[in-house]
Amino acid sequence: MINKGELIDNRYKIIRSIGEGGMANVYLAWDTILEREVAVKILRGDLADDEKFVRRFQREANAASSLRHPNIVEMYDVGEDNGKYFIVMEYVNGKTLKSLIKKRGALNLNEVIDIMLQLTSAIACAHDSYIIHRDIKPQNVLILEDGRVKITDFGIAMALNSNELTQTNSVMGSVHYLPPEQASGSGATIKSDIYSLGILMFELLTGKVPFKGDNAVEIAIKHMRDPIPSVCSINPEIPQSVENIILTACAKNPKNRYDAVVEMHEDLVTCLDPLRFEEKRIVYRFPEHSTDDTKSITKLESREVKNQDMATKKKRKNENKIDTAIKFLAIACVCVVLMGLIFIVIISSGKTKDVTVPNELVGLTEKDACKKIEDAKLKCEVKYVYDEEYEDDVVISVSPRSSSKAKEGNTVTIKVSSFADTILLEDYKGKKIDAVTAILKADGITVIQTPKKVTKEDKIEENTIISQSKEAGSRLQKNRGTIELVYATLISVYPDFTDGSYDRVKAQQFCDDNGIECIFKEKVDNSYNEGAIIEQSREAGEEVKSGAKITITIATNSSDPVGGEA
Repeated sequence: MINKGELIDNRYKIIRSIGEGGMANVYLAWDTILEREVAVKILRGDLADDEKFVRRFQREANAASSLRHPNIVEMYDVGEDNGKYFIVMEYVNGKTLKSLIKKRGALNLNEVIDIMLQLTSAIACAHDSYIIHRDIKPQNVLILEDGRVKITDFGIAMALNSNELTQTNSVMGSVHYLPPEQASGSGATIKSDIYSLGILMFELLTGKVPFKGDNAVEIAIKHMRDPIPSVCSINPEIPQSVENIILTACAKNPKNRYDAVVEMHEDLVTCLDPLRFEEKRIVYRFPEHSTDDTKSITKLESREVKNQDMATKKKRKNENKIDTAIKFLAIACVCVVLMGLIFIVIISSGKTKDVTVPNELVGLTEKDACKKIEDAKLKCEVKYVYDEEYEDDVVISVSPRSSSKAKEGNTVTIKVSSFADTILLEDYKGKKIDAVTAILKADGITVIQTPKKVTKEDKIEENTIISQSKEAGSRLQKNRGTIELVYATLISVYPDFTDGSYDRVKAQQFCDDNGIECIFKEKVDNSYNEGAIIEQSREAGEEVKSGAKITITIATNSSDPVGGEA
């Protein structure tokens, strides 16, 4: 335990404890050099005594410190002080997603999509840097008051062995999100993170994890064997397009999952589009289980049965011996798995070579970009999007990024601008608003109609378009684009009755034509001709409203007025 006021590495002054976990304790501290609050995570004692783990932890934590993303807790420093191994991170004043789920249960659909969009964006950034998290769970995601989320624990998660079924202090939190391939002892890949993201999304939507059990092995077997429950059955308000994301991410067979987190992110962007609400439940292309899966499940089940039999037959006086034997067997299993993985890596390295993703792909045509990619002995995958900044058939982005390393035969995804699902806008000025709106709506364009008042003097026909928010020659995506059309609405305004062109008869005629009441008064004023209009109660240019009143004053040279108020 670290005491308040203690100085770590002669720099980080401990303020208070803010969390304890199976692998590390976390403290709020003050960085005395940069004068800011930081979070200091200090490794648990038994992990700090494991020399191999420490070396791996330091290597992986240093790699993770290069990550820069608004939804990833930034790692500032990694070090050791008198046998205490620590990492210094950005201090995030928020609560974990796990605590939010415990408090509220299932979150609403829009909240879940927003959270998952942030998380997939963060994990995609990590994967672009060849960093796999390996331990995505709500305990490792912090949420701020403004709704932003930040994922943490990259360094520790990567340093842990992929087969964690013997890590009793942390496994029960992690095994609920454990991909089948890791449960069976295989190594983690980017698709392992995708599986964990799918399980996390399930929990956010339902308030519970999909698989439960009395111990880690039982839960791991369910991940390998049991289909994930239907979120639509739990909550019929959830559209199939949303459930399909979970089904794709949580497929037992990695071949049935998304190839990259970016694909899951793009699916999340459009899943609430009404056009996708009638989507059918997905059908997997590849079998979900293989013979190897069955063998792995059988081994795990046999191991669990043996453990249970031993527990019932042995008395308490033998518990220490049993624990020692189990640990010995677990270590032996881990060693066998590691040796197998090393052998696979050695064999694989002899078969595939590292190649470089070609540079200067952005700006090329699809054909030219794919040729460069294939010439580099990589596969080319094309995704079509619309971007108003680019012409048709132009590469606008590349994943993984240009000049990065990839295995020979890996897939490079390019996004190519396409006008296929767009419409070319015309100059709509002078055309009738209703006719143009009908044409645009037929292509799924949202039209915002904005009226603008005009008078006869403007010489603009009523209900014709005056201006448009998108220029002629530009494009809008069908079923997504929006345009504002400003159209003319004709109004009448009061003339200047005193300019000499109006008399009482003409003024009365204007009032009758516009449905307003005219009140005439006479005023003795010898400076005007008899019958001239000299005053009006409403200003010239003011809009005429039907049913209004106006008082018009007419000059008379007689001191004995004949008329008076009408």
